Amino acid sequence: MGLEIRLETAVDAEKVYAVEAAAFGRPAEAELVQKLQQAGVDTISLVAVLDDDLVGHVLFSPVTVKNEDGEFTAVALGPIAVSPNHQKAGIGAELCRQGIEACREAGYELAFVLGHVSYYPRFGFRPSAPYGLHCQFNFPVEAFMVLELVPGALQGKHGTMYYHPLFVGV
Repeated sequence: MGLEIRLETAVDAEKVYAVEAAAFGRPAEAELVQKLQQAGVDTISLVAVLDDDLVGHVLFSPVTVKNEDGEFTAVALGPIAVSPNHQKAGIGAELCRQGIEACREAGYELAFVLGHVSYYPRFGFRPSAPYGLHCQFNFPVEAFMVLELVPGALQGKHGTMYYHPLFVGV
């Protein structure tokens, strides 16, 4: 049957929780996904199904970038998880690719990620600091990256990106 990437449905919630918790080795990310969805945060949530088994999940959630002139909305990738016994098989990459496309289709212009500097550039993410875009969290500056979903969307954009308040403390 092969790999299928599709939108998450309500019946997937328990399996998504299990995949997130297993992939991270702790429940924090799984609980975050659950809380965002229960709070009705407008997320793009995709699952990877391999031979009828849910093996991966990616979440994109809205973020706010604030500066002295005002603010604008973008989207952030994460968390992303693949069951430990299915990692390193390209499932996470396919979730990223299709999730990025879903964000474009939803009308977002910019996507951010706080993640591995050797992984996310393959999808077009690049360091955000040279554009004057920074993260609310204190992480290595090179780990905070941005992707133009619409060509030219970075033009004139700057400020500090804030995740949904449920991300604080994860």
